[in-house]
Amino acid sequence: MKSHGTVGIGLALRLGLALAVAGTAGSLAAQSLPTPYRLVDEWPHLPVHMNGGRWGETIGVDRDADGNIWVFHRCFNNRPPGAATCVGRDDDPPVVKFSPDGELLDSWGEGVFAAPHGFHIDPEGNIWGTDYNGSETVLGLPAGGRGHQVFKFSPAGEVLLTLGRAGVAGNGPDTFDRPSDVAVNAAGDIFVTDGHGPNNRVVKFDRNGRFLLTWGGPGDAPGEFDQPHTITLDSRGRVFVGDRSNSRIQIFEPDGTFVAEWKQFGRPSGMFIDEDDVLYVTDSTSNSSNNPGFKRGIYIGSAVDGTVHAYIPDPDVEFQDERRISGASGITADRQGNVYAADVGPQRIRKYVKQ
Repeated sequence: MKSHGTVGIGLALRLGLALAVAGTAGSLAAQSLPTPYRLVDEWPHLPVHMNGGRWGETIGVDRDADGNIWVFHRCFNNRPPGAATCVGRDDDPPVVKFSPDGELLDSWGEGVFAAPHGFHIDPEGNIWGTDYNGSETVLGLPAGGRGHQVFKFSPAGEVLLTLGRAGVAGNGPDTFDRPSDVAVNAAGDIFVTDGHGPNNRVVKFDRNGRFLLTWGGPGDAPGEFDQPHTITLDSRGRVFVGDRSNSRIQIFEPDGTFVAEWKQFGRPSGMFIDEDDVLYVTDSTSNSSNNPGFKRGIYIGSAVDGTVHAYIPDPDVEFQDERRISGASGITADRQGNVYAADVGPQRIRKYVKQ
Protein backbone atom coordinates (compact mmCIF):
# COMPACT_ATOMS: atom_id res chain seq x y z
CA MET A 1 0.00 0.00 0.00
CA LYS A 2 1.11 3.52 -0.65
CA SER A 3 1.79 6.09 2.04
CA HIS A 4 -1.16 7.90 3.58
CA GLY A 5 0.81 11.16 3.37
CA THR A 6 0.84 13.12 0.08
CA VAL A 7 1.53 16.73 1.06
CA GLY A 8 4.64 18.11 -0.63
CA ILE A 9 5.30 14.93 -2.59
CA GLY A 10 6.41 16.78 -5.73
CA LEU A 11 9.06 18.74 -3.85
CA ALA A 12 10.11 15.61 -1.97
CA LEU A 13 10.49 13.67 -5.20
CA ARG A 14 12.63 16.38 -6.77
CA LEU A 15 14.78 16.54 -3.65
CA GLY A 16 15.11 12.77 -3.57
CA LEU A 17 16.13 12.54 -7.21
CA ALA A 18 18.71 15.29 -6.78
CA LEU A 19 20.24 13.57 -3.78
CA ALA A 20 20.21 10.22 -5.55
CA VAL A 21 22.12 11.65 -8.52
CA ALA A 22 24.64 13.30 -6.21
CA GLY A 23 25.04 10.05 -4.29
CA THR A 24 25.57 7.98 -7.41
CA ALA A 25 28.23 10.37 -8.65
CA GLY A 26 30.09 9.94 -5.40
CA SER A 27 29.70 6.20 -5.06
CA LEU A 28 33.01 5.18 -6.59
CA ALA A 29 34.87 7.89 -4.69
CA ALA A 30 33.50 6.40 -1.48
CA GLN A 31 35.60 3.30 -2.09
CA SER A 32 38.83 5.28 -1.57
CA LEU A 33 37.70 7.16 1.55
CA PRO A 34 39.88 6.94 4.67
CA THR A 35 39.46 4.28 7.34
CA PRO A 36 40.28 6.08 10.60
CA TYR A 37 39.52 3.02 12.73
CA ARG A 38 41.59 0.30 14.41
CA LEU A 39 40.22 -3.20 14.96
CA VAL A 40 40.20 -4.36 18.60
CA ASP A 41 41.21 -8.00 18.99
CA GLU A 42 38.94 -10.43 20.86
CA TRP A 43 36.09 -8.16 21.85
CA PRO A 44 33.94 -8.91 23.82
CA HIS A 45 35.08 -11.45 26.40
CA LEU A 46 32.67 -14.31 25.86
CA PRO A 47 32.58 -16.71 28.84
CA VAL A 48 33.74 -20.25 28.22
CA HIS A 49 30.48 -21.65 29.62
CA MET A 50 28.63 -20.05 26.67
CA ASN A 51 29.22 -22.37 23.72
CA GLY A 52 32.86 -22.82 24.63
CA GLY A 53 33.49 -19.09 24.34
CA ARG A 54 32.33 -18.93 20.72
CA TRP A 55 29.44 -17.14 19.02
CA GLY A 56 26.75 -18.51 16.80
CA GLU A 57 25.30 -16.17 14.19
CA THR A 58 25.36 -12.60 15.51
CA ILE A 59 22.66 -10.54 13.80
CA GLY A 60 22.15 -7.36 15.87
CA VAL A 61 24.08 -4.99 18.11
CA ASP A 62 23.06 -1.74 19.85
CA ARG A 63 24.12 0.39 22.83
CA ASP A 64 22.18 1.78 25.74
CA ALA A 65 22.34 5.17 27.46
CA ASP A 66 25.01 3.90 29.86
CA GLY A 67 27.31 2.86 27.03
CA ASN A 68 26.74 -0.87 27.46
CA ILE A 69 26.73 -2.94 24.28
CA TRP A 70 23.91 -5.41 23.65
CA VAL A 71 24.16 -8.28 21.16
CA PHE A 72 21.29 -10.18 19.51
CA HIS A 73 22.20 -13.57 18.08
CA ARG A 74 20.89 -16.99 17.18
CA CYS A 75 21.55 -18.79 20.42
CA PHE A 76 25.18 -19.85 20.05
CA ASN A 77 24.05 -22.24 17.33
CA ASN A 78 27.01 -22.92 15.03
CA ARG A 79 25.03 -24.13 12.08
CA PRO A 80 26.10 -23.19 8.51
CA PRO A 81 25.66 -19.46 7.79
CA GLY A 82 22.02 -18.48 7.45
CA ALA A 83 20.70 -21.69 9.03
CA ALA A 84 21.28 -21.00 12.72
CA THR A 85 18.23 -20.91 14.97
CA CYS A 86 17.14 -20.77 18.60
CA VAL A 87 14.80 -23.72 18.08
CA GLY A 88 16.16 -26.63 20.08
CA ARG A 89 18.50 -24.30 21.99
CA ASP A 90 16.13 -23.06 24.68
CA ASP A 91 18.83 -23.03 27.33
CA ASP A 92 20.77 -20.42 25.36
CA PRO A 93 20.04 -16.68 25.67
CA PRO A 94 19.72 -14.71 22.40
CA VAL A 95 20.13 -11.32 24.13
CA VAL A 96 23.53 -10.68 25.72
CA LYS A 97 24.70 -7.50 27.48
CA PHE A 98 28.33 -6.38 27.80
CA SER A 99 30.07 -3.50 29.50
CA PRO A 100 31.99 -1.04 27.29
CA ASP A 101 35.12 -3.04 28.20
CA GLY A 102 33.55 -6.23 26.90
CA GLU A 103 32.71 -7.95 30.18
CA LEU A 104 29.48 -9.99 30.32
CA LEU A 105 26.79 -8.24 32.41
CA ASP A 106 23.54 -10.08 31.65
CA SER A 107 21.79 -12.44 29.24
CA TRP A 108 18.19 -13.52 28.72
CA GLY A 109 15.45 -14.25 26.16
CA GLU A 110 15.48 -18.05 26.14
CA GLY A 111 12.50 -19.78 24.56
CA VAL A 112 11.05 -16.71 22.81
CA PHE A 113 12.60 -16.59 19.33
CA ALA A 114 13.03 -19.07 16.52
CA ALA A 115 15.11 -16.85 14.22
CA PRO A 116 16.27 -13.56 15.78
CA HIS A 117 16.70 -10.74 13.29
CA GLY A 118 15.99 -7.03 13.89
CA PHE A 119 17.31 -5.42 17.08
CA HIS A 120 16.81 -1.98 18.63
CA ILE A 121 17.09 -0.14 21.95
CA ASP A 122 14.50 2.64 22.18
CA PRO A 123 14.92 6.09 23.79
CA GLU A 124 13.49 4.77 27.08
CA GLY A 125 15.99 1.90 27.22
CA ASN A 126 13.58 -0.88 26.25
CA ILE A 127 14.94 -3.74 24.11
CA TRP A 128 13.21 -4.73 20.86
CA GLY A 129 13.70 -7.79 18.68
CA THR A 130 12.01 -9.33 15.66
CA ASP A 131 11.53 -13.02 14.88
CA TYR A 132 11.60 -13.55 11.13
CA ASN A 133 11.02 -17.31 11.23
CA GLY A 134 8.54 -18.35 8.57
CA SER A 135 8.46 -22.13 8.99
CA GLU A 136 6.55 -24.57 11.14
CA THR A 137 9.75 -26.55 11.51
CA VAL A 138 13.36 -25.38 11.66
CA LEU A 139 16.12 -27.83 10.76
CA GLY A 140 13.61 -30.63 11.29
CA LEU A 141 12.56 -29.40 14.74
CA PRO A 142 9.05 -28.03 15.47
CA ALA A 143 9.16 -24.24 15.80
CA GLY A 144 6.44 -24.29 18.45
CA GLY A 145 4.41 -21.56 16.78
CA ARG A 146 7.22 -19.03 16.92
CA GLY A 147 7.85 -16.45 14.24
CA HIS A 148 6.34 -13.43 12.45
CA GLN A 149 6.47 -11.32 15.62
CA VAL A 150 8.05 -8.25 17.20
CA PHE A 151 8.82 -8.15 20.94
CA LYS A 152 9.43 -5.32 23.38
CA PHE A 153 11.36 -6.19 26.55
CA SER A 154 12.40 -4.36 29.67
CA PRO A 155 16.19 -4.19 30.17
CA ALA A 156 15.77 -7.13 32.55
CA GLY A 157 14.09 -9.28 29.90
CA GLU A 158 10.41 -8.95 30.85
CA VAL A 159 8.12 -9.05 27.80
CA LEU A 160 6.24 -5.73 27.74
CA LEU A 161 4.55 -5.83 24.33
CA THR A 162 4.12 -8.26 21.47
CA LEU A 163 3.17 -7.36 17.90
CA GLY A 164 2.02 -9.90 15.34
CA ARG A 165 0.46 -13.33 15.81
CA ALA A 166 2.77 -16.18 16.76
CA GLY A 167 3.54 -18.38 13.78
CA VAL A 168 0.92 -16.68 11.58
CA ALA A 169 2.03 -14.99 8.35
CA GLY A 170 -0.09 -12.17 6.91
CA ASN A 171 -0.19 -8.59 5.69
CA GLY A 172 -2.92 -7.14 7.86
CA PRO A 173 -2.80 -4.65 10.74
CA ASP A 174 -1.98 -7.40 13.25
CA THR A 175 0.17 -9.78 11.19
CA PHE A 176 3.60 -9.76 9.57
CA ASP A 177 5.44 -12.01 7.15
CA ARG A 178 8.99 -12.36 8.48
CA PRO A 179 9.55 -8.87 9.96
CA SER A 180 13.14 -7.78 9.48
CA ASP A 181 13.66 -4.79 11.82
CA VAL A 182 12.08 -2.32 14.23
CA ALA A 183 12.71 1.27 15.39
CA VAL A 184 10.95 3.47 17.96
CA ASN A 185 10.87 7.27 18.12
CA ALA A 186 10.86 9.60 21.14
CA ALA A 187 7.05 9.63 21.25
CA GLY A 188 6.98 5.83 21.40
CA ASP A 189 5.70 5.28 17.86
CA ILE A 190 6.86 1.93 16.49
CA PHE A 191 8.06 1.36 12.91
CA VAL A 192 8.51 -2.20 11.61
CA THR A 193 10.04 -3.26 8.30
CA ASP A 194 7.98 -6.24 7.17
CA GLY A 195 10.71 -7.15 4.79
CA HIS A 196 11.94 -10.75 4.62
CA GLY A 197 8.71 -12.02 3.09
CA PRO A 198 6.52 -10.81 0.20
CA ASN A 199 4.95 -7.81 1.97
CA ASN A 200 7.74 -5.27 1.37
CA ARG A 201 6.23 -2.60 3.59
CA VAL A 202 6.69 -0.44 6.68
CA VAL A 203 4.06 -0.75 9.42
CA LYS A 204 3.57 1.97 12.04
CA PHE A 205 1.99 1.53 15.49
CA ASP A 206 1.51 3.82 18.46
CA ARG A 207 3.33 3.21 21.73
CA ASN A 208 0.59 0.84 22.91
CA GLY A 209 0.79 -1.31 19.79
CA ARG A 210 -2.29 0.13 18.08
CA PHE A 211 -2.02 0.01 14.29
CA LEU A 212 -1.72 3.45 12.68
CA LEU A 213 -0.75 3.04 9.03
CA THR A 214 1.36 1.17 6.52
CA TRP A 215 3.18 2.10 3.33
CA GLY A 216 5.15 0.40 0.62
CA GLY A 217 4.68 -2.65 -1.54
CA PRO A 218 6.88 -4.56 -3.98
CA GLY A 219 8.76 -2.53 -6.57
CA ASP A 220 11.59 -0.10 -7.18
CA ALA A 221 9.73 3.21 -7.49
CA PRO A 222 9.92 5.82 -4.71
CA GLY A 223 8.07 4.43 -1.70
CA GLU A 224 8.24 0.84 -2.93
CA PHE A 225 10.60 -1.82 -1.60
CA ASP A 226 12.48 -4.96 -2.45
CA GLN A 227 13.53 -6.51 0.87
CA PRO A 228 13.42 -3.59 3.32
CA HIS A 229 15.99 -5.10 5.65
CA THR A 230 16.76 -2.41 8.22
CA ILE A 231 15.21 0.74 9.67
CA THR A 232 16.41 3.64 11.83
CA LEU A 233 15.47 7.23 12.72
CA ASP A 234 17.36 10.52 12.61
CA SER A 235 17.19 13.42 15.08
CA ARG A 236 14.26 14.94 13.18
CA GLY A 237 12.29 11.72 13.41
CA ARG A 238 12.63 10.92 9.73
CA VAL A 239 12.43 7.22 8.90
CA PHE A 240 15.43 5.69 7.10
CA VAL A 241 14.68 2.35 5.43
CA GLY A 242 17.48 0.15 4.08
CA ASP A 243 15.88 -1.09 0.85
CA ARG A 244 18.52 -3.76 0.39
CA SER A 245 17.66 -5.51 -2.86
CA ASN A 246 17.09 -2.10 -4.49
CA SER A 247 20.59 -1.07 -3.28
CA ARG A 248 19.39 2.13 -1.65
CA ILE A 249 18.26 3.93 1.48
CA GLN A 250 14.84 5.54 1.30
CA ILE A 251 13.95 8.39 3.66
CA PHE A 252 10.41 9.20 4.76
CA GLU A 253 8.54 11.52 7.05
CA PRO A 254 6.91 9.70 9.99
CA ASP A 255 3.60 9.67 8.08
CA GLY A 256 5.19 7.78 5.18
CA THR A 257 5.73 10.73 2.85
CA PHE A 258 8.71 10.04 0.61
CA VAL A 259 11.65 12.43 1.07
CA ALA A 260 14.74 11.06 -0.66
CA GLU A 261 16.61 8.08 -2.09
CA TRP A 262 20.33 7.57 -1.39
CA LYS A 263 22.50 5.01 -3.16
CA GLN A 264 25.91 6.18 -1.98
CA PHE A 265 25.90 4.00 1.16
CA GLY A 266 25.90 0.73 -0.73
CA ARG A 267 23.45 -2.12 -0.32
CA PRO A 268 22.21 -1.71 3.27
CA SER A 269 21.88 -4.69 5.58
CA GLY A 270 22.03 -2.71 8.83
CA MET A 271 21.92 0.97 9.85
CA PHE A 272 22.45 3.13 12.93
CA ILE A 273 22.17 6.91 13.40
CA ASP A 274 23.72 8.51 16.49
CA GLU A 275 22.76 11.66 18.38
CA ASP A 276 24.84 13.81 16.04
CA ASP A 277 23.16 12.38 12.93
CA VAL A 278 26.18 10.32 11.94
CA LEU A 279 24.88 7.49 9.77
CA TYR A 280 26.51 4.04 9.88
CA VAL A 281 25.51 1.55 7.17
CA THR A 282 26.62 -2.05 6.67
CA ASP A 283 26.84 -3.49 3.18
CA SER A 284 27.15 -7.27 3.31
CA THR A 285 25.81 -8.26 -0.13
CA SER A 286 27.23 -5.97 -2.85
CA ASN A 287 29.17 -7.61 -5.65
CA SER A 288 29.78 -7.17 -9.37
CA SER A 289 26.36 -8.65 -10.21
CA ASN A 290 23.88 -7.05 -7.84
CA ASN A 291 25.51 -3.68 -7.06
CA PRO A 292 28.40 -3.01 -9.45
CA GLY A 293 30.98 -0.48 -8.31
CA PHE A 294 30.54 -1.03 -4.58
CA LYS A 295 32.58 -2.97 -2.09
CA ARG A 296 31.20 -4.63 1.01
CA GLY A 297 31.91 -2.98 4.32
CA ILE A 298 30.71 -0.21 6.62
CA TYR A 299 29.93 3.23 5.18
CA ILE A 300 29.94 6.19 7.56
CA GLY A 301 28.54 9.61 6.73
CA SER A 302 25.89 12.22 7.38
CA ALA A 303 22.19 11.57 7.84
CA VAL A 304 21.63 15.28 7.18
CA ASP A 305 23.02 15.68 3.67
CA GLY A 306 24.05 12.16 2.64
CA THR A 307 27.78 12.76 2.33
CA VAL A 308 29.98 9.71 2.99
CA HIS A 309 33.03 10.36 5.18
CA ALA A 310 34.66 7.01 5.86
CA TYR A 311 34.67 3.33 4.92
CA ILE A 312 35.66 0.20 6.85
CA PRO A 313 36.26 -2.75 4.49
CA ASP A 314 34.53 -6.07 5.04
CA PRO A 315 37.28 -8.42 6.30
CA ASP A 316 36.34 -10.79 3.47
CA VAL A 317 35.81 -8.13 0.81
CA GLU A 318 38.16 -9.83 -1.66
CA PHE A 319 35.75 -12.78 -1.78
CA GLN A 320 32.55 -10.77 -2.31
CA ASP A 321 32.00 -12.16 -5.81
CA GLU A 322 32.27 -15.70 -4.47
CA ARG A 323 30.08 -15.41 -1.37
CA ARG A 324 26.39 -14.61 -1.27
CA ILE A 325 26.73 -12.68 1.97
CA SER A 326 29.55 -11.80 4.38
CA GLY A 327 30.46 -9.31 7.06
CA ALA A 328 28.10 -7.29 9.20
CA SER A 329 24.34 -7.06 9.38
CA GLY A 330 24.08 -5.40 12.80
CA ILE A 331 25.81 -2.06 13.46
CA THR A 332 26.09 0.51 16.25
CA ALA A 333 28.53 3.11 17.56
CA ASP A 334 29.24 4.45 21.04
CA ARG A 335 29.43 8.12 22.04
CA GLN A 336 33.16 8.13 21.32
CA GLY A 337 32.53 7.06 17.73
CA ASN A 338 33.83 3.51 18.16
CA VAL A 339 32.05 1.08 15.86
CA TYR A 340 30.58 -2.35 16.69
CA ALA A 341 29.63 -4.76 13.90
CA ALA A 342 27.68 -8.03 14.20
CA ASP A 343 28.78 -10.52 11.54
CA VAL A 344 26.26 -13.24 10.66
CA GLY A 345 28.26 -15.76 8.65
CA PRO A 346 31.66 -15.24 10.32
CA GLN A 347 29.94 -15.51 13.73
CA ARG A 348 31.74 -12.70 15.51
CA ILE A 349 31.49 -9.19 16.92
CA ARG A 350 34.00 -6.66 15.61
CA LYS A 351 34.88 -3.51 17.55
CA TYR A 352 36.73 -0.65 15.87
CA VAL A 353 38.26 2.19 17.86
CA LYS A 354 38.07 5.58 16.20
CA GLN A 355 41.55 7.12 15.77
